[in-house]
Amino acid sequence: MSNPYVGILVNDALFAGIPLGNTKYEAIGFYGDAGKFYGVTPCYFRIQDVRMKTMKVHAYVQEDGRYKRKWSKLPKVVHNRAIYLDPESAKTLGEWSKRGIQIFNQWNRYSKLRIHELLMKNEAIRPHLPCTFPATIPNVKAMMASYDSLIIKPTNSSIGRGVMKLERRSGKWNLQYPVNMKLSNRKWRTLIFRQRLPLILRRRLRTGSYMVQQCLPLATVAGRPFDMRISVQRGANGEWGVTGIVAKVASSKQFLTNVAQGGRLMTLTDILNTEYPHLNQDHVCREITDFSLLVAQQLSLDLPNLADIGLDIAITKDGYPLFIECNSKDQRYSFREADMQACWQSTYYNPIAYAKFILDGGTPPN
Repeated sequence: MSNPYVGILVNDALFAGIPLGNTKYEAIGFYGDAGKFYGVTPCYFRIQDVRMKTMKVHAYVQEDGRYKRKWSKLPKVVHNRAIYLDPESAKTLGEWSKRGIQIFNQWNRYSKLRIHELLMKNEAIRPHLPCTFPATIPNVKAMMASYDSLIIKPTNSSIGRGVMKLERRSGKWNLQYPVNMKLSNRKWRTLIFRQRLPLILRRRLRTGSYMVQQCLPLATVAGRPFDMRISVQRGANGEWGVTGIVAKVASSKQFLTNVAQGGRLMTLTDILNTEYPHLNQDHVCREITDFSLLVAQQLSLDLPNLADIGLDIAITKDGYPLFIECNSKDQRYSFREADMQACWQSTYYNPIAYAKFILDGGTPPN
């Protein structure tokens, strides 16, 4: 009897690269290795590859070392690794669910404001959250009256795109902002003002959806702030677990820690050894892990079929965890770039293990 299929829903660019062996940041070979280990066969497809009348899919399957397209029944379990923002796609995925297909991470682009609101429901999480409001002009001015340093970020962007910083210095305000919203942007400008918000900031707030947050007191490395990307996933027993932790240190030129914006990667152990030797490493790591699991469990109460997320968590100089944001389509390459091979591989094994858990009739606990 052949192994059951597990669907991996991907975007157009990755799908086109599968037969060429060019899947960029996605190491789909690890899915194949995990499939052999757990007794399932991954198959890769897009929404448009599914025929709703027959519920069959034209997907790539690896056979004899090559990826070939085959028609088969739509797998009973699908892991969503694509981002679909249009209502029609959301409707289609919902229709699959109605027909008995279990899609985990069915929707994976949530507003940062919504995530904040969901986490605010939990009294144990609230002290770890920055003061946050929708970034209207009145709200930004009110926050300027309360804090000397603010972060203004788009509610729906990723990898640091469009993030701005307001900071009070010597009685004046400095606005740091990117010239454009492109991922490749490396040009930043600084405007100095006293009271009236600069025109560029007013325009961006009026034409886009932003949030304004208190700038958290992040721990530093050589004076540069850092946070951590923490992979939190459900695995073979359906429970949430922390797969890996990698630290991201801001460049000397700006405040963002994102690798795509010039940040560099380090291990948390190295940072604690060199910068914070007075802290108990085991205690700090345990606090970070426990907090990350608490966040995942809280979000899964309101976000259906959540199973694979990347959290950005920082710490204070005392090791206290601080929440930055949640990524529902985790970019796993940080572990590869940090030479954390085992963690990188595990980020692919766990979703397959969880899919096998569901196929075997498992029901994930809350």
